[in-house]
Amino acid sequence: MEEANQSVVSEFVFSGLCDSKELQAFLMLPFSALYLMTAAGNLLVVLLIISDSRLHSPMYFLLANLSFVDFCLSSVTTPKLTTDFLKDNKTISFGGCMTQILCVHFFGGGEMVLLVTMAYDRYVAICKPLHYSSIMDKQKCLCLVLISWIIGFVHAMSQLAMILELPFCGPRVIDSFFCDIPLVIKLACMDTRTLGTLINADSGVLATTCFILLLISYTYILTTVHLHSKGGASKALSTCSSHITVVVLFFGPCIFIYLWPLNITWVDKFLAVFYTVITPVLNPAIYTLRNKEIKNAIKRLVDQHMDSRDTF
Repeated sequence: MEEANQSVVSEFVFSGLCDSKELQAFLMLPFSALYLMTAAGNLLVVLLIISDSRLHSPMYFLLANLSFVDFCLSSVTTPKLTTDFLKDNKTISFGGCMTQILCVHFFGGGEMVLLVTMAYDRYVAICKPLHYSSIMDKQKCLCLVLISWIIGFVHAMSQLAMILELPFCGPRVIDSFFCDIPLVIKLACMDTRTLGTLINADSGVLATTCFILLLISYTYILTTVHLHSKGGASKALSTCSSHITVVVLFFGPCIFIYLWPLNITWVDKFLAVFYTVITPVLNPAIYTLRNKEIKNAIKRLVDQHMDSRDTF
């Protein structure tokens, strides 16, 4: 081990999504477009909710935070992925790799807790509508969002602390397009099977707890409305369907990566692309296409912009 510590890896090399240079050059444009759509879509949602007073409610406050987290999560990996499509040597410094791990788990863990908070908000709105304004007041919303950021940070730091001091002295090729913990610890110059189980358990406990809470929340919402209102179940499903869709899209890949690893390279890469690139771009589309108030806010913003142009 002393010998291993004398030779420290200063950078890692990504294998990328594929080996073909032609395919990589072709993929650069769609992935660049996806990132621009992610940034524009999520930041537009944040801007709308901040600027439109009619959207100053707990549900939209939480949605603005979700959009901001999605923007940040995508920004951690996608810009590096798109620039690497043009490079033969896809390297990242050791510090850059650790930063990616920290940020992915910080924003990913925070988003899991935030989705639970959004489910709680829908539970109160649908099951206790008369008490909604008193239960979900501004102070409580701020507190719940702060808790999601704190849990995400603690989760990320716990993950990073377990791998930061590992000896990396030989292999440095990561078979992916970003630094993902299960792949990085395989490169350590020691037996990391126990550590890998511990790290997956850390992520697994957070993901499983949040997922179970979400299932309970939405099941209770649909059951309660169904029992108290004729045809209420379909109405509640319509109200919560966007949230449920986001939950499935976000937690599905995470479950297969951390809780039920398939260890099939192309599947792992596809799932990684899905939750770091595809899901963040889908979230604003899912919420805006199914939400009349967001669509009306966009219309008001466009009309306001056109009116301001006409005055000049």
